[in-house]
Amino acid sequence: MPLSPGDDTAAQYGHNLFFQNELSPEELRTRRVPRPEDATDLRGHFFRDTTAVVHSYPFRRMKHKTQVFFAPRNDHICTRIEHVMHVATISATICRALNLDPDLAWAIGMGHDLGHTPFGHLGEKILSRLRGVEGFRHEIYSLRVVDHLTNHGRGLNLTYAVRDGIINHCGEKFEQYLEPDHTVKDLSAITRRDRLPSTWEGVAVRMSDKIAYLGRDLEDAMQLGLVTVDDIPERGRRVLGENNSQIIDTLVNDLIRQSLATGRLGFSDEVYAAYLEVKNFNYEEIYTSPALSAYHQYFERILETLYTYLHDLFDRYGSEQSAYDGERNTLAARFGDYVYKMKAFYESEAGSPSQVVFDYIAGMTDDYAIDSIQEIMIPSQFSVQFDKLALGIGAGE
Repeated sequence: MPLSPGDDTAAQYGHNLFFQNELSPEELRTRRVPRPEDATDLRGHFFRDTTAVVHSYPFRRMKHKTQVFFAPRNDHICTRIEHVMHVATISATICRALNLDPDLAWAIGMGHDLGHTPFGHLGEKILSRLRGVEGFRHEIYSLRVVDHLTNHGRGLNLTYAVRDGIINHCGEKFEQYLEPDHTVKDLSAITRRDRLPSTWEGVAVRMSDKIAYLGRDLEDAMQLGLVTVDDIPERGRRVLGENNSQIIDTLVNDLIRQSLATGRLGFSDEVYAAYLEVKNFNYEEIYTSPALSAYHQYFERILETLYTYLHDLFDRYGSEQSAYDGERNTLAARFGDYVYKMKAFYESEAGSPSQVVFDYIAGMTDDYAIDSIQEIMIPSQFSVQFDKLALGIGAGE
């Protein structure tokens, strides 16, 4: 079991001296728009942020967004919403052991992937290519979601510490040790993945992101028959374990012990070497396997077609909502409704017209993206309209 602040080992290393956030509570809790009611809110600043995330539309949509495997009819394959809950629980456990704030870690963990596209990291790469020099990074886009795109342009009004942890969570880097940078940053100016969180809790989430998906991706791959337990590198099986539960337990316990011993969050040399070996195995045998890459062309066609179609609509109709209804398909009507409701925000932002389209597509679930393609080709109203003509309904109107 993981260590707790009351364990002899924790007391021996005096962890309370190590893990202190240098930013003041006021700096960590600062909101984009001040909230007088925060002083009397029983939830506290960070748990209030968690509830704001959970009740948001982008959070709800994650249950239908790919984590690694596109498998909408398999209830036991990890989706994006399950992944963020794993990250939240793991990071909160680590923070309890290190006497940090589990509510802050929980809020960052639940919100860190709100900006993920449909079809997982492949969708991110496709949108990045379509966007050109600006590219697309889900960490940066997640901040855009919580700051602006939810609530029709008003955002969720989260605290600085949560927003900082979200944009700097970068789970695609595999550092052995991490420490926060202890500075207040202009988060809106961040365009790269080269910054660190300002808090220890943000660092805990960043490390937990890697812990959460290493074993779970293996578990899903084994369930789908892509790999077997015997395929896992020998050192990985021996040091980390043979299933997701064992791998998480090993990594969390090792990180807590090493962190208490060194004063920075990280893994021992032996565990880190085994981690890298399994991570490389996952990349070679799972993420880039023919079983997954064979479907990439279909997802590319879907997102490219949606981008071209919606961009053309926006060029023609702008914010004239009724014009979209003339397309006689639900995708156009819903996009027109989105443009209308977000008109004030986009006018205040003065960004490029294509940004409206990117925002709309990035927010789609896998299922909605596929359904939207069908709407472009053969709208759901198509057969109904022709049935009416065949029956003479509406003739002479």
